Amino acid sequence: MAKSYVKFEVSNEVASKTYEALQMARQSGPIRKGANEVTKSVERGLASFVVIATDVEPEEVVMHIPTLCEQKKVAFTYVPSKLELGKAIGMSVPCAAIAVENQGNASTAIKEIISKVTGTSSGSSKAQPAKAEQPSEKKPAKASAKPKAEQKPAEPVQQE
Repeated sequence: MAKSYVKFEVSNEVASKTYEALQMARQSGPIRKGANEVTKSVERGLASFVVIATDVEPEEVVMHIPTLCEQKKVAFTYVPSKLELGKAIGMSVPCAAIAVENQGNASTAIKEIISKVTGTSSGSSKAQPAKAEQPSEKKPAKASAKPKAEQKPAEPVQQE
């Protein structure tokens, strides 16, 4: 049975290309390893591509990442094995999620993966990972109450 956080199925071909792209990205740019680091990278707007393993237990560890990526407009995909995900980036231990911050030499491979996952052509603007939109500036509301009088510091009590 598929995990509740898995929003779409990924073919074995796409998964193997993802592992290869991560190997190239590791050599040419910074990547973040682990669910906590990936979350921070996405929230700060640094991540350009996120990979999540589908065999994570308990699933609550990575359950929030796909939704966060959608909100921040960061491209993401899944791979079937956290052990293979760890090996792809040179670790000897399993890894639940990876965030690529600078694609470097892997940019064409990552764009190809994104186009296969989203079902768009590689020339489409949808295949490009989008940066989070800046919130519009809000004008401060006019205060209806009068400002409070400035409080003076209490004077020390003199003892006689």
